[in-house]
Amino acid sequence: MNIKRFGLLFLAAVLGSAVTVAVSTMMGGRTVRIEHVYERPVKNVSYPASAPMDFTATSEKVLPAVVHIKSMTAGAGARQRHVPDAFRYFFDEPMREEPSQSSGSGVIINENGYIVTNNHVVSGADAVTVSLWDNREMNAEVIGADPDTDLAVIKIKETGLPFLSFVNSDHSKVGEWVLAVGNPFDLNSTVTAGIISAKGRNINIIQSGDRTTHRSTAIESFIQTDAAINPGNSGGALVDLSGGLIGINTAIASPTGAYSGYGFAVPSNLVSKVVEDLISFGTVQRGWLGLQIQDVTPALVKDKNLSVSEGTYVAEFSDKSAAKEAGLKVGDVITKIGEVTIKSNTDLLAHIGQQRPGDKVKVTVNRNGKTLTFEVQLKNKEGNTAKVSKEETSAFSSLGIELEDIDPKTLRKSDISAGVRVKSLGEGKIKRYTDMREGFIITDIDNKPVKSVKEANEILKKKKQGEQVIIGGQYENFPREYLFALRM
Repeated sequence: MNIKRFGLLFLAAVLGSAVTVAVSTMMGGRTVRIEHVYERPVKNVSYPASAPMDFTATSEKVLPAVVHIKSMTAGAGARQRHVPDAFRYFFDEPMREEPSQSSGSGVIINENGYIVTNNHVVSGADAVTVSLWDNREMNAEVIGADPDTDLAVIKIKETGLPFLSFVNSDHSKVGEWVLAVGNPFDLNSTVTAGIISAKGRNINIIQSGDRTTHRSTAIESFIQTDAAINPGNSGGALVDLSGGLIGINTAIASPTGAYSGYGFAVPSNLVSKVVEDLISFGTVQRGWLGLQIQDVTPALVKDKNLSVSEGTYVAEFSDKSAAKEAGLKVGDVITKIGEVTIKSNTDLLAHIGQQRPGDKVKVTVNRNGKTLTFEVQLKNKEGNTAKVSKEETSAFSSLGIELEDIDPKTLRKSDISAGVRVKSLGEGKIKRYTDMREGFIITDIDNKPVKSVKEANEILKKKKQGEQVIIGGQYENFPREYLFALRM
């Protein structure tokens, strides 16, 4: 038996020793199986100097589990303002706009058709289609999306599909070989190879935030790779040499808009948590420390006379802060979460982003040169530990809008008997197809009076996809009726 053949047999034996754990999550009474491989099997594998790297076995395993996604925006949305009753008949004749189509990639993570991709691939789409490796094409349903990580889960009605298992991205190392698999420039089933160039990168590309506080809520802790990633690779797979999923390709850094040596992927540990939340709850259950933070820099060390040169500086607390209740103080420098060393804000956001409200984490800080550890029970954005179920998720969220109830005094001031206010307006059909602005008071939907957010959601939940909805109301202190029409 020659040395090369022995090496291949040894590698096959190592790959066969992977420990696979299935995580089950409930959705509508069904158990959804998502596999995680916690032991990364390929470590310190060496090759003879004369033998080229061979990625064929990995490619054959991964390619059938990566799909091509096309998102269609119909463009036929109605944009109407101040329409008198006599003209409501004409709402069935919306403004004409050209349809548009964008494409990206996705990774099958479950044999029953669950696919993870980027939020920007499917956001605002009126229709989503998936092309499988064997050229079959089918419609997909968007299960849920998370703008803060730019991730989304879609589903096709198919079973027995090939899929990829998650591996522990914390165990991946800079310099490790990886493959990027996707559909750049509509070139189906493209594989490129490279190494992990860096970890924990924050490139400020995800533009999400709390519109009431105007603060970013984005979580960026990308794996950087020099495997070629181009437009169309978004949502595709970044895998190790065993074919385990270590990231979802999301972005490139380039002066030209094409590959320039830098690609970025959301790490699998964060992807896994977001995916399980979206499938189970329809929304991400995100735990919050309730902090405003700063990176520890040489200038900050000098200015604040800090005793450490790495970590996250606690600059301010939010209302109902979990960290403040646990005993943290302004001026503390967070150096560890559990056993994980925190060197920057990116590290902190990435690890807390994997937790849910109610989870308890040990937070180690440096306070005036002393090391202290606190147990913090994380809260949600509302300041409690409750989890939000899918049924409680606003029906308006799919339109990119968040509502809030209005106190009677404000209503009387505007001479309105009942209504709800648009608290925030994000990416979605309302922003794309209408001129509605934040602060708009919705008084009726399809001529039905609206008295509360709950009532507005109940009306909208009964609407079917493609069905027209007419939203009426006015702006505070501006007694003019506006009507907005669009299709679900």
